[in-house]
Amino acid sequence: MAELLTTDQTRPPVFATSVWRGLLSSREAQFWVLQFAGWLGISLISYVSLNLWYNQPQLSYVLHNVSQSLLGIVLSWPLRLVFRSFWSASWTSRAAVISISVLIFALTWAVIRLATFQAMTGEEGLWADFGGWYFPSIFIFGCWAAFYHGIKYYQLLQAERDQLLAAEATQKEEVLRRISAEAAVKEGQLTLLRYQLNPHFLFNTLNSIYALIDQGAGERASTMLLNLSQFLRYSLEHSADRSVPLAEELNAAKLYLAIEQVRFADRLTVDFDVDETLSNAMVPSFLLQPLIENAIKHAIAQAEQGGSIRIGGHATNDKLNLTVEDSGPDHRPEGQRAAVGSSVGLKNVQERIETLYGDDGEVVLGESKLGGFRVDLSFPLAGCESGGCDD
Repeated sequence: MAELLTTDQTRPPVFATSVWRGLLSSREAQFWVLQFAGWLGISLISYVSLNLWYNQPQLSYVLHNVSQSLLGIVLSWPLRLVFRSFWSASWTSRAAVISISVLIFALTWAVIRLATFQAMTGEEGLWADFGGWYFPSIFIFGCWAAFYHGIKYYQLLQAERDQLLAAEATQKEEVLRRISAEAAVKEGQLTLLRYQLNPHFLFNTLNSIYALIDQGAGERASTMLLNLSQFLRYSLEHSADRSVPLAEELNAAKLYLAIEQVRFADRLTVDFDVDETLSNAMVPSFLLQPLIENAIKHAIAQAEQGGSIRIGGHATNDKLNLTVEDSGPDHRPEGQRAAVGSSVGLKNVQERIETLYGDDGEVVLGESKLGGFRVDLSFPLAGCESGGCDD
């Protein structure tokens, strides 16, 4: 029970505070708060500058002082309605309405408060000095009109500012959603491109292992199977990686080539011409494997004497340049070159470079000095902060 009483006792102040804040947040409530504060402030100024200055402490003078402020509150309320009704008019029309309204309401206030002053205090013969009552009234109602329009324009500016901030926040949210959607699409594209690689390679390798076992070359089949397991382990460990250090990518390529060298024995020679300082440069994972597979399929496998593959890497002008080239047939027909250029592996690499780097990435096809096909990859050099990658 004590706990309930304590809770009930603490609720009213909190509730009253929230209600008061809600009222103050309303423009209508703000208007009336400013109305009473302003006119009562005028009463206080009048008391100090008139009642005390002219030694008029009697209750009748003080009551008149308060009554004229209450009269000002009553008269300024319809003045507000006049201003609101002409708010959408032109500047010239509004200026005329404001001037005429201030003169009329100031005149009304001056006449009533002078008449009530004489009635409440018993003083007479003050109408001759009506100008001394009217001109201060004009000043007070002019100030009232100025404050009213100033506050209205301030509120309009605040409302426009809030609208701009809300629009900017909405625009930022839309940009973030669009960026997130584009990133998700790119990530999905890269994942699909990655999934295109392993099934084809695995199918060929398992066929080769089966052929070696069928031929009785168990030792070579065991070596090939061991290299395959290491390659697949590497593939699983880096399946979610978008980029890896170049050194790891080269190790993966060497594992793949070791598997293929079991198939081709002395028919396949491999040469690596990669700058050692680029070992920490970041590259898309399994970028070289489809190009090497393409070279083996279209160059090495189709030549009776086999051939050679060269893998190069160097950096120029903040760009990482990777090259895969093969010896290939001495004179390949144009149709065959076109077929090579349209292979799945090469398309895969081109799409990945385009998706990851856009205009900053480039794939160039051409003839190799080895006599076969050449693929040059170029994209921004990154990931060299930990060392290496010196031009």
